[in-house]
Amino acid sequence: MLKKKWFLLLTLVFALGLLLAACSGDDSGEESSGDSNAGEDSSDNSEGSDGEEKLASDQTFDINIKTEPPSLNPGTASDTTSGAVLDQVFEGLMRINQDGEVEEAMAESYEVSDDQKTYTFKIREDATWSNGDPVTAQDFEYAWKWVLDPDHADTDYAYQLYPIKGAQAAKEEGASLDDVGITVEDDKTLVVELNQGTPYFLDLTAFYTYYPVNHKVVEGNDDWAQEASDTYVTNGPFTLESWAHKDQVVLKKYEDYWDAETVKLETINMYMVDDANTALEMYNSGELDWAGDPTSSLPLSAIPSLKQDDSLNLSSLAGVYYYAFNTEESPFDNVNIRKAFASAINREGIVQSITQREEQPAMALVPPSIWEENEEGYFEDNNAEQAKEYLEAGLEELGMDELPQISLSYNTDEGHAAIAQAVQDMWRENLGVDVELNNEEWNVYLDSMGEGNFQAGRMGWLADFNDAINFLEIFQSVGGNNYTNWESEEYSNLLEQSRTEGDADARKEILREAEQLFMDEMPIAPVYFYTNAWLSKDYVKNIEVSGLGGVQFKWGYLIEE
Repeated sequence: MLKKKWFLLLTLVFALGLLLAACSGDDSGEESSGDSNAGEDSSDNSEGSDGEEKLASDQTFDINIKTEPPSLNPGTASDTTSGAVLDQVFEGLMRINQDGEVEEAMAESYEVSDDQKTYTFKIREDATWSNGDPVTAQDFEYAWKWVLDPDHADTDYAYQLYPIKGAQAAKEEGASLDDVGITVEDDKTLVVELNQGTPYFLDLTAFYTYYPVNHKVVEGNDDWAQEASDTYVTNGPFTLESWAHKDQVVLKKYEDYWDAETVKLETINMYMVDDANTALEMYNSGELDWAGDPTSSLPLSAIPSLKQDDSLNLSSLAGVYYYAFNTEESPFDNVNIRKAFASAINREGIVQSITQREEQPAMALVPPSIWEENEEGYFEDNNAEQAKEYLEAGLEELGMDELPQISLSYNTDEGHAAIAQAVQDMWRENLGVDVELNNEEWNVYLDSMGEGNFQAGRMGWLADFNDAINFLEIFQSVGGNNYTNWESEEYSNLLEQSRTEGDADARKEILREAEQLFMDEMPIAPVYFYTNAWLSKDYVKNIEVSGLGGVQFKWGYLIEE
């Protein structure tokens, strides 16, 4: 009876969404891999006859990124919108290629010591900055140590550098940056010493926190990344031509990029249209060449028809959509209350009736694409009776008869709104609690979450590299990307133990133990594991959406229609 009643409520919510198309826009990070239009060799398409491809004369690519990038400084960026721009205009020592494999980029070669702790990178002689300066080892040293400098607080991703010897001590304990294992042997040789062998370190050097900056330009200029100007100097396949805030970013091909022959696109227009219906209309009218993930979203109401006419691309993604509980705020400072709210969500109903993109209900933190065991997870989905038991235990521990009104926050987006409305009904139905919904624009929302001005709030996490620790280490300490304010010494010790364990099976067991501890404490309520859904014009070729949620336009091109 309760189930039928809930589905009726859900149906009404979804029907309302069809009639009143809500606004959208965020960096939810719902990205995916396996572009159905990809796979063509971009070096083999200049002329064509007998049905062969021919490059379009106008290589201008139009895409929507929904919202203003919060930061175009690689050292302070921590979101997918910023990353979608940074990945085109900057380049690290390594780059993830179209097959999802790490390959040389700014580094023309590298050597690894026998103990796997020391990496020596040789930087390309023909690698230059957009102002003509050579890219040097000093640029990498400066950028990485800038992130690790404790005086620079707005560096949520500093922990990505912690595999480097002395990095964590410098950032968190005030140890000397001179003791960090980053050594410039000469202008083109960078030596990096790690705490221990780190199998995913090369993948990390392809991530934007590891991008270099031109130290000659940015040193002493804290505002260098605020505008498209002479100080915004980059080293990637594209340059930042213009940045009309909250409107449009324009990228241009960098003609002196070391691999410029591979780059076919001349201009990339990135629009900031945070209404998914408007963006879809732009795609249908030819104003956009791409719609949907990984840089924007599609209207929920359009998904069924797009699936029916086979125009929708769907693929899996190593990412999780969840609600973070503020464990310093009553009543979510109580573990039984947190478990009650997590158990009272009908995830299967959400993915079947709202999102409809073949997502998988999540009852764990690490996605099944990394750990297959997590297809089932650590608790039962939609267990209303168990939720009531947890609620009774929590209320007794808190000395309450009933819960006060709860606030559920999310960043402005049609999909987030529909899910929040459904969860609001579930918590009211299953727990008898009044839930107030609160939505904010993405940048404001991030500030609110970071300042702890929420009780329960929507977040999403996409893998930066293909390893379970990338999900678990988010919650190792308060701050950064851990908005829950939860931390555990035992949990942190397990993660540290995993970093020194050389046996892969033993390491996995340690990380599994850490995830079990995390799910027992339930500082988040996981909802589903992501997929991506997008549309792409037939003339758009060789743009892959990776299984980690990124997209690169270095290899993309347009053909004549």
